[in-house]
Amino acid sequence: MANTGGSRRARAQRRRVKRVAASGSDLTDAEWFAILDAWSVCAYCGAEGVALQRDCVLPISRGGRYTLDNVVPACRSCNASKSNDEVTSWMRRRRLDEPVFLLRWREIVVDLTTAAAESRSQTASAILEAEAMDVPAVDALLVERDDLHGRHS
Repeated sequence: MANTGGSRRARAQRRRVKRVAASGSDLTDAEWFAILDAWSVCAYCGAEGVALQRDCVLPISRGGRYTLDNVVPACRSCNASKSNDEVTSWMRRRRLDEPVFLLRWREIVVDLTTAAAESRSQTASAILEAEAMDVPAVDALLVERDDLHGRHS
């Protein structure tokens, strides 16, 4: 019997890609880099100097999305261990400092969403001012806005 579906891992990855696409995730590269800058270590265990991966605090399989307020950097060990578990019970089982994580996460989310809102407001104001100018100036502002938000044409 021929196996036309590929390996189990490949099938699981295809299902995951479909779930992520269907979740309405909208985290830009610029937002991810802002999250990395804000944390600079694994959000869960505090590991420094290791590669950090995107991890959804509320897993996609439980209704989460890749968004500014749901993604934290995690080391490979924490990301794999947490899998699709609920973050607070997982942290308790691992004996990680849950209250410190939750307070820090909230602080960072508030800071980043405030900064993003201010950036959008400044961009909107600049575009309104540019509308009174010539078209190339508006085009330049739109390109700048897209670069700020990690969008490329």
